[in-house]
Amino acid sequence: MSAFLRELRSPGVLIAAVFLAVLVLLAVFAPLMAPYDPVGQSPERLASPSGAHLLGTDQFGRDVFSRLIHGARIDLLVSFGAAALAAALGVTIGLIGGSSRGIVNLLSMRSIEVILAFPPIVFALMIVTMVGPGPLTLIVTMGILFAPAFARIVYGEVLTLKNLEYVQASTVIGTPRPRILSRVILPGVMAPVLVQLSLTLAASLLLSSGLSFLGLGVVPPAPSWGGMIAEGQALMTRSPLLLFVAGGIVVATVLAFSVLADALERSLDPRRRRSRRDRPVAFARTEPIQTARVTIGRKLR
Repeated sequence: MSAFLRELRSPGVLIAAVFLAVLVLLAVFAPLMAPYDPVGQSPERLASPSGAHLLGTDQFGRDVFSRLIHGARIDLLVSFGAAALAAALGVTIGLIGGSSRGIVNLLSMRSIEVILAFPPIVFALMIVTMVGPGPLTLIVTMGILFAPAFARIVYGEVLTLKNLEYVQASTVIGTPRPRILSRVILPGVMAPVLVQLSLTLAASLLLSSGLSFLGLGVVPPAPSWGGMIAEGQALMTRSPLLLFVAGGIVVATVLAFSVLADALERSLDPRRRRSRRDRPVAFARTEPIQTARVTIGRKLR
């Protein structure tokens, strides 16, 4: 935790963290922060930004700012829900597959390979088309879609950890297998899982926005960022601000998640914690030792 707090000293990481914190607060308190009903229409259609409408209105006279923060509420809920479901499924499959042998190991890993055989967008389109659009459908679909990434990471870590002495000692003394997996092995795989969780948040936000853009995600007139991008594209020549605002918030949020994921990876990887200013010190300390070895070698000759 302290290493991640040190990463927050970087201006880019700090900006990303503050942006996401503000966005989450706006999404949580959207009913209180939104000045208008996100689906309420008015005669002021395609109005420019003003004191009454901070980001203007769309083709139906709906307040863009109100729709934007209500859309954040839905899109972030879908992204966090999908990432949490993917992590739960993937970690469970990876733990069971990596610690088992025979048919259990075979079934767990083959099920992952079946999902990986489909391109992500094709798999999502197939499920959403069969089940129907909606936030719950998006969460379940993307949770299944992104679970193999977690499973493969955990599977590889478990294969390494289960051969360590303290894990084998727990097995020898008769510790139950579920307790070994939850208390001994699971803490050792949490670092890469947390990094993958951050990346999955960005990927699920992109995919859910894409499906909403195609009309297969959040059903209109409920606000969503993907739906707002589709509406803005249709009115790009008349009111380009609609497309800029909706597309810009998606890009900024994905970049913020990616920056935090990179910072989290650096803070959890001990090999990347060394700062550049430490490296010259290390060489400076070893230089006298090397000089002394050369001097002694010459005297011995």
